[in-house]
Amino acid sequence: MPFSRLSAASAGIAFYLTGVFFFAVNDALGKWLMADYSVGQLLLLRSTGAVVVLVVLGWRERAGIFHADQIGLNLLRVACMAGDTFAFYYATKALPLADVMTFYMAAPLIVTALSGPLLGEQVGAARWGAVLVGFGGVLVALHPTSAAFSPSALIALFGAVMFAFGVTITRQLRATHWLPLVSWQFAGAGLVGAATSPFAWVHPSLFDLGLMFLVGIVAMLCFTCITRALALAPASLLAPFQYSALVWAVILGFLVWGDIPTPAIAIGNAIIIGSGLFVFYSEQGRARAAALPADAK
Repeated sequence: MPFSRLSAASAGIAFYLTGVFFFAVNDALGKWLMADYSVGQLLLLRSTGAVVVLVVLGWRERAGIFHADQIGLNLLRVACMAGDTFAFYYATKALPLADVMTFYMAAPLIVTALSGPLLGEQVGAARWGAVLVGFGGVLVALHPTSAAFSPSALIALFGAVMFAFGVTITRQLRATHWLPLVSWQFAGAGLVGAATSPFAWVHPSLFDLGLMFLVGIVAMLCFTCITRALALAPASLLAPFQYSALVWAVILGFLVWGDIPTPAIAIGNAIIIGSGLFVFYSEQGRARAAALPADAK
């Protein structure tokens, strides 16, 4: 179906799934770099890579990179997203990536809970059910280790909460052009990196420097897609599709490192995919019903 014929909700889901794919790539690259570099250094250099692309996009879009209304809400969003990014990379230094992902997969539950009181969205049983079933699939697939109950886990949980609030605020700012939203976000992360990187700076190799810039570009693509998705579709509708990050992690693990999925991962992914398909087809049915003439309902 051509993009122009997609409903806003379906287009939002497509953008969100694409963003989550880039999210998974960003996670894998970030975890690898965290073995040798500090969180602040990665934040600074990744933001530099992102800003180069954002400046070019700003010129093409003829949009002000840092022009935005509702300055207070924008600053709160920047703080949430910077806290999320710092916490994620910090947690991966102490915890297995699977454990960190488990905590971050709690974000859809938090987004769904926040979307009612903060966004006024109608969250029915179907969406709640899909979120809960999807999270069950995550637990089956990842089966967190005992490290998930360590003090470092609180950092990962904090990051998940910040991400959830950031997503919710992004939906509130849906009338704002995506370019300043993403630009503000990376400017905030870059400032945090600039303030913290001098305390643990490691001179990167040329390859690693390029990789850090690449992480910035991948992260920029991720949040551009997610921001555009939230401008098109309710946060509670998109929340279950966050679980597709695990599906991509399994695929990338097989293609890049030759990791063979265990039966638990296969079952968990099947549950996650099923919950996502349920939400998608439920939304399609709702859209078709809304499009019927009043006398046909």
